[in-house]
Amino acid sequence: MYSLLFPIQWVVAWIMYGWHWLLELVGISGESGLSWVLAIVGLTLTIRTVLIPLFFKQIHASRGMQVVAPEMKKLQAKYANKKDQASREAMAREMQELYKKHQTSPFASCMPLLLQMPIFFALFRVLNTLPQIASGDNDPIGPINKVVAGQIESSTFFGAPLSETFLNTDVTQVKVVTAILILIMSATQFFTQRQLTMKNMPPSALEGPTAAMQKNMMYIFPVIFAVSGVNFPIGVLVYWTVSNVWSMGQQFYTIRKIPTPGSEAARQLEARRRAKGIVEVTSADGTTTTVAPPSGQRQQPMSAQRQKRKKKK
Repeated sequence: MYSLLFPIQWVVAWIMYGWHWLLELVGISGESGLSWVLAIVGLTLTIRTVLIPLFFKQIHASRGMQVVAPEMKKLQAKYANKKDQASREAMAREMQELYKKHQTSPFASCMPLLLQMPIFFALFRVLNTLPQIASGDNDPIGPINKVVAGQIESSTFFGAPLSETFLNTDVTQVKVVTAILILIMSATQFFTQRQLTMKNMPPSALEGPTAAMQKNMMYIFPVIFAVSGVNFPIGVLVYWTVSNVWSMGQQFYTIRKIPTPGSEAARQLEARRRAKGIVEVTSADGTTTTVAPPSGQRQQPMSAQRQKRKKKK
């Protein structure tokens, strides 16, 4: 597995080093802990920017799953009392046809998270091997040689070394910073999932096994972060916290601007548009046109005397 991760570790190391070089150019000391913390933040922003197209595919897939939900319920009811092998195969085949028809998949909505996992573990490996690289026991990873590894290893985030973990240290700062980062990670994950399920789903999608699974995930994921977070270096927790904050902000913007039709967010967008005088007009051929209020400078009212003077001219 480590050999498979090495190319990704190499890319992660170069992105971090590149951000560190840019930070030095703008005047931040290259030997300070802040420069390497911000380099990890830069790594996060780079990865999340690259994943933006997949994020929109995720939205498309999630909406497709919401459209499929009523038909899926009918399909499940159709085969509810049929437990034989032929019926199960027929049900699976019809489910695949439904996904193909609506161009969606239950796995597509997880794609950005799944694609981040190799990067996550690669960063874990880079930070975890810093002591061995700094001592000369391990070979360099890209630009992270003996000198650079020693520099990163000595870097701290609010007094907590970036390569330290909660379980492998007696340093109070490491435990406190780990606890705070895990709390932020869990909270942002919870609110991200909550705004997706509570604000961006139509009422029909809030019922059934799929909705129940999404609601369970809203509580399960924060617990997973809390349990697993104590095993990860501070630098990895910084990456995951920034990534979660990005996800929450990105999703908030998308739900506000492009909500799912029929959802609470869509009703709120319609109310905001009506308050601004923006309405949608549907023609006889089904084409929808957005009509905005007239723009330009408002004509100021004139007094009676000004009107008389204007007429004389």
